[in-house]
Amino acid sequence: MTTLRDLRAIIIDMDGVLYRGNTAVPGAAEFLSWLTERSFPFLLLTNNSTLDALAYERRLAAMGISVPASRILTSASATADYVVRNYGPGTRVFMVGESGLESSLRERGLIVTDEDPDVVVVGLDRQLTYARLRDATLAIRAGAAFIATNPDRTLPTEVGQVPGAGAIVAALVAATDVTPKIIGKPEPPMLEMALARLGQPRERTAVLGDRLETDILGGRRLGLPTILVLSGVTHEAPGPGCEVCPTWVYDSVRELLLEWRAEMVEIA
Repeated sequence: MTTLRDLRAIIIDMDGVLYRGNTAVPGAAEFLSWLTERSFPFLLLTNNSTLDALAYERRLAAMGISVPASRILTSASATADYVVRNYGPGTRVFMVGESGLESSLRERGLIVTDEDPDVVVVGLDRQLTYARLRDATLAIRAGAAFIATNPDRTLPTEVGQVPGAGAIVAALVAATDVTPKIIGKPEPPMLEMALARLGQPRERTAVLGDRLETDILGGRRLGLPTILVLSGVTHEAPGPGCEVCPTWVYDSVRELLLEWRAEMVEIA
């Protein structure tokens, strides 16, 4: 059976694992510092498409967490890469989303436009209007490909769970009868990109997250060890016979770090 000391890399979710809203989870900075000091390969992976990697670097720094943009992969950048690879540079994209998604699309040479799009890309949009939903619906019904950054129905914040990108995607599915291509967890595209960047064996690369239906399910589908923390969306450990069972469960990254350190001391 795989133990924590067997791991050679880790893919770490952000919302609900390292922070909630703009508040760091206790122990998050210490956990990432410990990995960095050991030169342990890790990548922060978020389904949230509202910010790009540089913006996330600054956001984390404001919470006392130091991580360079090179260690951050967002569903916005993963989606933009997917569109370029499958539809080509210069593809016309109708976007439902925020600045992180728009900058990722434009940086890769995609044309963000409301006129005659080839693709409709949908992420979290906290200024969403009915008119925007209407136009996205019409574009998809006219034949544009439908791509979603992620399926997260909710987003954990300091005040509780609020609607996420998946809630917007669900409205468009209902209005178009079209199932989108999903890039973020639990689907393979973004996780496969993360694995390629880390370059370690799958059986020794863990996924750490707070959602059973995205982080843990996504990791299990690819044969990766999984670590569930109860600091975000999920508050109770799955019981016996669970459909999506993580390899390990901890209250938060603080408890994970304590056990991981103890295992390393045992073999020192």
